[in-house]
Amino acid sequence: MPEGGLQMTDYHVPVMLQECLEGLAIQPDGIYVDVTFGGGGHSKAILNQLGPKGKLVAFDQDEAAQQNIPSDERFEFVDQNFRYLKNNCRLHGALPADGILADLGVSSHQFDEADRGFSIRFDADLDMRMDRSTTLTAKVVLNTYSEEDLHRIFGMYGELHNAKTLAKTIVTARLNSSIVTVSELKEAISKLTPRGKENKYLAQVFQALRIEVNQELEALQEFLEQSVEVLKSGGRLVVMSYHSLEDRLVKNFMAKGKFRGEVEKDFFGNELKPFDVLTRKAVVASTAEIDQNSRARSAKLRIAVKR
Repeated sequence: MPEGGLQMTDYHVPVMLQECLEGLAIQPDGIYVDVTFGGGGHSKAILNQLGPKGKLVAFDQDEAAQQNIPSDERFEFVDQNFRYLKNNCRLHGALPADGILADLGVSSHQFDEADRGFSIRFDADLDMRMDRSTTLTAKVVLNTYSEEDLHRIFGMYGELHNAKTLAKTIVTARLNSSIVTVSELKEAISKLTPRGKENKYLAQVFQALRIEVNQELEALQEFLEQSVEVLKSGGRLVVMSYHSLEDRLVKNFMAKGKFRGEVEKDFFGNELKPFDVLTRKAVVASTAEIDQNSRARSAKLRIAVKR
């Protein structure tokens, strides 16, 4: 790790580390891709299992993650979103790959950086961009999106039962003054926040805004589709998600090779799908790990092997 870099434990504790490594079934001279580098915890563990001829390419669009880059000639870092997986793997000589790991969601470090606006715990500008070179922020969404679009976002991405009322409340509130900070958003929607369940409700509101700002579900679908072209036959796809929207996409794609509908079949009735699923049910963290790291509570791990 470069001088002045953050310690992994300060940045982000990797969830289900051992289960992820087992899922990848690492070959010492294999080529692996970690599409969510973050604090580098998973990447470091993968490198520890690779021999001198092994290779690891890691992606992360958050510039803060670059403080964790290890000094290792077997490692290459790509400062882009994983939706650009295939082109970058080609560019870095990582085609075809033996395994791909994705740990979705926001790192603990991003939640703990008050000025990023990811957390309900701090008052800050409503930003929520994982890639700070983009222009769409949560502030822009709240103050410029139509009531109809806000209703859609809160209903679909936040899975909020009162999404329509919430959208209307925000549109009415912003007529008086723009909603710029976390505290202003909390104040604007305070009458809708259920007593005793404030944190859960606000977390769903923030989740919806974050997914929209970062186009998380679109990026996930593009990544999953490209993973088929990047992996070699017998290669492993290991994906960990933290909410039902992501998990549903991952589950469907691994099982069917598509996000909706039934598996397609050929003339003879054989299923046309790119993966065989190795996890009939999602793998979840142990009670001991959840006690150590609360973020592991909602994690669901799915593993598939390319046909």
